[in-house]
Amino acid sequence: MTPVLTQTDPALRRFEKVCTILQNHDYDAEKLIPILHAVQQEYRYLPEPVLIYVANALDLSPARVFGVATFFAHFALTPKGKYVIKVCDGTACHVKGSMNLYDALKKELKLKDGQSTTDDLLFTLETVSCLGACGLAPVMMVNEDVHGQMTQEKVVTVLADIKKKEAEEAR
Repeated sequence: MTPVLTQTDPALRRFEKVCTILQNHDYDAEKLIPILHAVQQEYRYLPEPVLIYVANALDLSPARVFGVATFFAHFALTPKGKYVIKVCDGTACHVKGSMNLYDALKKELKLKDGQSTTDDLLFTLETVSCLGACGLAPVMMVNEDVHGQMTQEKVVTVLADIKKKEAEEAR
């Protein structure tokens, strides 16, 4: 079922990007996962009102959509930063001190216990089971960029470079 919205409908203006994503996927409920991927790429997470809108637009129950969104670890229901930092804590990385890197990043980002995203939504810090780069241990990724053989000093340098780049782009 394709919802019919007029150009003046407030729902269309509020969910314009979501409507485009749904149109690109032909409002096909079988394409729920690619739709959620596209929504998350747009918003950097899956906002609850958007999930409910997607459910209604695809004629699915909100429970079904939330079930898919919470089943896959890739999906996030809370905002993520522009830069997602994943610290590998697989065996090789752990043995070589990956949690020391995590602690250094947490301190440098001024994250409190239980907080994974900075207040300015610039950084999100996560641990992952394996990044598949054991030969470069300890490893972290910043978005899609892999950084190997990291030290506490190197993680501070990586953050400083990102912050400098952001400051230059803000000018």
